[in-house]
Amino acid sequence: MILLFGPTGAGKSMQGQMLAVRMGWKWLSTGQMLRDSNDPEVISILKSGDLVSNELTYEVFDKAVREADSEQYPRIIVDGFPRTKAQAEWLAQYLRRTGKEIKQVVVLEVPESEIMKRLEKRGRMEDTPETIAKRMAIYRQKMYPVLGIFAEQGLKITHLDGTGTAGEVHDRLFAEVVGE
Repeated sequence: MILLFGPTGAGKSMQGQMLAVRMGWKWLSTGQMLRDSNDPEVISILKSGDLVSNELTYEVFDKAVREADSEQYPRIIVDGFPRTKAQAEWLAQYLRRTGKEIKQVVVLEVPESEIMKRLEKRGRMEDTPETIAKRMAIYRQKMYPVLGIFAEQGLKITHLDGTGTAGEVHDRLFAEVVGE
């Protein structure tokens, strides 16, 4: 299992999907997993704009990992999970229980000024400078404790330059994760 982190606009979904296609691995995004769950409770929560509970997130995550296992993917790339210290602690217990392991944690590092440019191009109404700055602050506040837990567990954490073209970033990610 490879965990892929980065703030909104860092390109983790694009990079995760590109790597999964290139290597024949499974890409799992918690957001996408929740949207694809077809669980009426999850869909209702998402439509309301509320946050999905940790318990529901765990259920959807477990189901998606079991499906990936049944499809016999050699590796899973997890995009955007865990997001909190509580979720990281749950994941550690889940891995012990299932015998799975995290091979690597990759953090896409992109300067806030670059994030602003990328999100302005994306053009979503919620991508104002104020909301972007707020999301960046929340990301830093929540992610540093999560990365701290991974460091305490002795996991390999790689901070990767996420600037440049999608191809340039992908080449760096591929070299780091696959080693070629």
